[in-house]
Amino acid sequence: MGGGPAIVTGGTGYAHLIDETKSPWRNKRILLLNIWIGLLLITSSTNGYDGSMMNGLQSLTQWNSAFDYPTGGKLGLLNAIQNIGSLAAYPFSPYLSDGLGRRTAVLFGAGLMVAATVIQTASHSVGMFIGARFLIGFGLTFAASAAPLLVTEIAYPTQRAQATSMYNSLWYLGSIIAAWTTFGTFHIPSSWSWRIPSALQGLPSVLQIFLIWLVPESPRWLVSKGKEAQALKTLAYYHADGNEQDPLVEYEFEEIKAAIAFDRDIAANVGWLSLVKSPGNRRRMRIILALAFFSQWSGNGLVSYYLNKVFIAIGITDPTIQLLINGILNIYNFFIALFAGLLCDRVGRRRLFLTSTIGMVVFWTLQTICFALYTEHNSKGAGHAVIAMIFLFYGFYDLAFTPLIVSYTVEILPYALRAKGFVVFNFAVSLSLIFNQYVNPIALKALGWKYYLVYVFWLTFETAFCYFFIIETKNLTLEETAALFDGNDNVARIAEKAAEQAGISHHENAEKRSDTDSVEKATEEIIN
Repeated sequence: MGGGPAIVTGGTGYAHLIDETKSPWRNKRILLLNIWIGLLLITSSTNGYDGSMMNGLQSLTQWNSAFDYPTGGKLGLLNAIQNIGSLAAYPFSPYLSDGLGRRTAVLFGAGLMVAATVIQTASHSVGMFIGARFLIGFGLTFAASAAPLLVTEIAYPTQRAQATSMYNSLWYLGSIIAAWTTFGTFHIPSSWSWRIPSALQGLPSVLQIFLIWLVPESPRWLVSKGKEAQALKTLAYYHADGNEQDPLVEYEFEEIKAAIAFDRDIAANVGWLSLVKSPGNRRRMRIILALAFFSQWSGNGLVSYYLNKVFIAIGITDPTIQLLINGILNIYNFFIALFAGLLCDRVGRRRLFLTSTIGMVVFWTLQTICFALYTEHNSKGAGHAVIAMIFLFYGFYDLAFTPLIVSYTVEILPYALRAKGFVVFNFAVSLSLIFNQYVNPIALKALGWKYYLVYVFWLTFETAFCYFFIIETKNLTLEETAALFDGNDNVARIAEKAAEQAGISHHENAEKRSDTDSVEKATEEIIN
């Protein structure tokens, strides 16, 4: 291992092309584009809804009675089956996304999820419920593998990082709705107490089915299919009020063409093995796989799916109190994650990851101590302190591992490998989730508070990994970020090619920056 990396750049290739006197937030077409991006972002809400719904259903007597009070392996299967369904779809999703387009993949996934939600709501047996959840996971893979790619590929340049970071943050929006829905239906005496939350899970997919036709297709996908005129028109319409000669649009368009041509030069046949063939791609996959497992193996899995088991272990047995704390926790997580996502270009990805992991080590350790004190000495104060530590732990988790894991993954992958690489990321997330959902309830029951010690050591390892391997990518274009892993010369090559074709002198604009600013920026990046 070498020292912690800090990539220093002289600035973005498009920065001088942004008219700072015109706020993008006052541009009607950019605002319209952000509405369509919002439609794509709610794909993540479907996934968040599921985790919180299953958490809430476990506190409902009506649901437990309907499915014969599931525990142990049966409860693990009910939770894990959605991710098993996701795994089954991964071999197919990138081919649909790359072959027929990002929008088509989102539409196909949304249709499957709506059908599955109907079956889940009508379930009258464990087998029917499990089958519906498998189909939800299968459909979710197609939508969730394409939606964030489309977000990052159509967003306005200065808003790309924040928009993509919001994708995973909106996991909590679905989680909040599910938590408060189960809280609200708790007192319904019939099976509708759990059928209503089940039915609402399909709402985001219904919206997507009706509105996806209005969302623009990815200009990068269009260029890759030889539809350059349509790609230029899309960029111009949403980024420059339809002006195809706008310098920013010309630069974006030429940079996309240069990056895709570069990808083709180094990998004429882009298959799955391309993910590990070159040193740059191996560096990408090391980070992507690590972040996927870290996102689920940081101790958060105990809270996401088995919070009520933790409550019981620390003496909080009232279902109303359990549901109330779950609802408040999700609102808290949502706002922390949104705030952190908006800071990603100002603070930097690397600093957020390091702050997040260090904070998690501290507060998970304190949580473990409080849990041990309650278990060994029956200290009610220690039991209540566990709840406080859960909130503080999640505050630091949400700084990086909620907003950044998806946005960082898709931005470091070149276009030709983006769909396949993101599928590998999601595959690793599903594997880690399945492991969590089977192992956590068994280990927690067998080891009690001692099981928390495993995560203390694991979080320490995560901190070391992030220090040595996370590369800073703030304030770079999508193409420049992806090229970082293939060497700094390639970043310059793509930027110069785009500037040349767009008729822009990259060097002249760069030289206009003062020496003082350049030194200060380099110093700041090294510190970061």
